[in-house]
Amino acid sequence: MHFDLTPLYRSSIGFDRLASLLETASNQDAGTTSYPPYNIELLSENAYRITMAVAGFSEEDINIETKEQSLTITGEKVEETSSEFLHQGIAARNFERQFRLADHVEVTGASLDNGLLHVDLKRELPETMKPRSIEITAGKTTKPKVIGKKAA
Repeated sequence: MHFDLTPLYRSSIGFDRLASLLETASNQDAGTTSYPPYNIELLSENAYRITMAVAGFSEEDINIETKEQSLTITGEKVEETSSEFLHQGIAARNFERQFRLADHVEVTGASLDNGLLHVDLKRELPETMKPRSIEITAGKTTKPKVIGKKAA
């Protein structure tokens, strides 16, 4: 599926980066594998959790790294050649998953429990970006003071 984002470029200012990200994401998803499977949960308005099924991997086999606005989770399993399998259905192959993070989203922690890797994320907006209310005062408007002129 391909979306034409040309109208977005024409009718908005400053959203060209967002449109490029959407286009890149749709192109990437078409060619990626689904290993390992993962969920993205919304825990609250500004908290998220990525849960990834990583059966057979230990904490030492998994690396989580953030750089700029990207979260990369890699798993590298050292092959054990001492075992002879009659059937091997548990996938323990190496993987790398990348997630684009929105502005002001940071990783707050990670845990591995029963073969599930949980990565917690939180969005922290700076005070200057939070909405604020402007108080309206009743009464007459006052003339603005002009600085630098003598009163007549």
